[in-house]
Amino acid sequence: MNQRGEEGRLTEPRAARLLYGVPNESPSAESFTPEERRLLEPYFTNLDEPVFALTNLPDVVKGALFARYSRSAKSLRRLFLDEFADKVSDADRQTPDVGVERAERLYTRVFHEYGDDSVAQLGGAHIACEGASNLLTKVLERGRLAAYLEQSTRYVPYIDRPQGHWKYLIPEELNGTPLRARYIRTLDRAFEIYTRWIEPMQDYYKDRHPKDPKDSDGVYRAAIRAKALDTLRGLLPAATQSNVGIFGSGQAYESLLLQMRAHPLTEMRRYAEMMLVELRKVIPAFLTRVDLPDRGVLWSDYLSTTQTDLRQTSMAVLANIDPQPRDEVSLVDFDPDGEVKVVAAALYAVSNLPDCQLLAMARQMPANERASILKAYIGARTNRRHKPGRAFERTGYRFDVLTDYGAFRDLQRHRLLSIEWQDLTTDHGFNEPAAIEEAGALADWRQVMESSVELHEALRKATLGAVAPYAVAMAYRIRFYMHMNAREAMHVIELRSAPQGHPAYRRVCQAMHRLIAEEAGHRAIAAAMRFVDHSVVDLERLQAERASEKKRLQS
Repeated sequence: MNQRGEEGRLTEPRAARLLYGVPNESPSAESFTPEERRLLEPYFTNLDEPVFALTNLPDVVKGALFARYSRSAKSLRRLFLDEFADKVSDADRQTPDVGVERAERLYTRVFHEYGDDSVAQLGGAHIACEGASNLLTKVLERGRLAAYLEQSTRYVPYIDRPQGHWKYLIPEELNGTPLRARYIRTLDRAFEIYTRWIEPMQDYYKDRHPKDPKDSDGVYRAAIRAKALDTLRGLLPAATQSNVGIFGSGQAYESLLLQMRAHPLTEMRRYAEMMLVELRKVIPAFLTRVDLPDRGVLWSDYLSTTQTDLRQTSMAVLANIDPQPRDEVSLVDFDPDGEVKVVAAALYAVSNLPDCQLLAMARQMPANERASILKAYIGARTNRRHKPGRAFERTGYRFDVLTDYGAFRDLQRHRLLSIEWQDLTTDHGFNEPAAIEEAGALADWRQVMESSVELHEALRKATLGAVAPYAVAMAYRIRFYMHMNAREAMHVIELRSAPQGHPAYRRVCQAMHRLIAEEAGHRAIAAAMRFVDHSVVDLERLQAERASEKKRLQS
């Protein structure tokens, strides 16, 4: 039975266990003065819970808050107080309750009488989920039709200990088990090693990359720190807590909550409860079906049952079969006629011919004629935001990827493509940056990796397999596929191969680009991706920090 306070909220001890696994601690790990609470109350649906919605603020302010959120260690409400409260006046406050009662009646009538789900796409909300494990963040960010910003391990060092506890989740499933104490010891040690090596790793990179006299101290410090944090993030476990800001429509939230309510992990289901409470304060009419026995509950039961049945059935088929060795990135499916089909699709909108006729013509064209059509369709791209049209959606690629969980976290955010992942385990080994050994951190690094394996195996043997991924360090590899058309491939590969990107996902996307050209033989499509960067970069964030400073000085 859930402990409940007024208005159906989780009471403080209950929410605290959700966040930290430790009773009687404040879930927000901070307190507000009476004056701060007065400033916050008009704009947040609650001041005490880890999940809350934003209200009465212009969308531009909400967007700016979320943008800062991703690079700050502060909570969203603290950020608002420190950086936004003095910029928001009474005149900025929205009045969303005007006509709400009438609108909700109209929506309910349309929805129930006509079953028009598209109506639920027309209202949305901003919500923050704080203290979410990295496993939960991937669930929150799975939906295609919402926008997300997540606290970054590149800009936020995980060195704070609110109320004496490192920022990681202790799953409720461990309560009352002998493995709970071992879990805490193991993760505490990982955070201690991570924290201890931040300064030495920065010193290591400073020795290797002396400051350019033309760079300011701020630019140089930011680039060095980002490089050090990028190198060390593999030490952090998947239980590491993050903050996520979401903007989504009512339909997007309904779909997300139905999935979360069917999840086998308690953390996912509890956050679904809290999100539903807060969303109903701002868009109640859009979420009426989520917990109706014959609607949302039935849907979630279907999802849960299907997942359980598939796992049980697969055990008989897949038992005792070991994975075959594969490269980090494999191109497992593509259309040999992909470029021909893209040429036909490019001609479609500028002709009056049927699709099949255009495809037959494209097949008969000499290669140089097809190349000239593609060249005209692509145009003179002067930056990566200049993208060809939907003809590039006529062919696609399916990549099987086995890389570290840290890189997966970044690539998973590309939701318009089809992406699916397997459970995070220690079975596939880990990636180890060369700088770890060169800086003298190898023994500590390996200790964290070995402890992660031992705890993960202990949890699996104790029939706590669903909980085991929390214990896995982010350096361990996870297998996932990315299935995308050529247009989305251009976006993903150009963006994630940019010099300022993390080396792990840059390497993955550079490999994708080579495979499109060489294995698929789609050299014209690969050549159209002219902003893919195959260079080797020493300080990934240096150029970006220089550009950011230049913009700040010009503004």
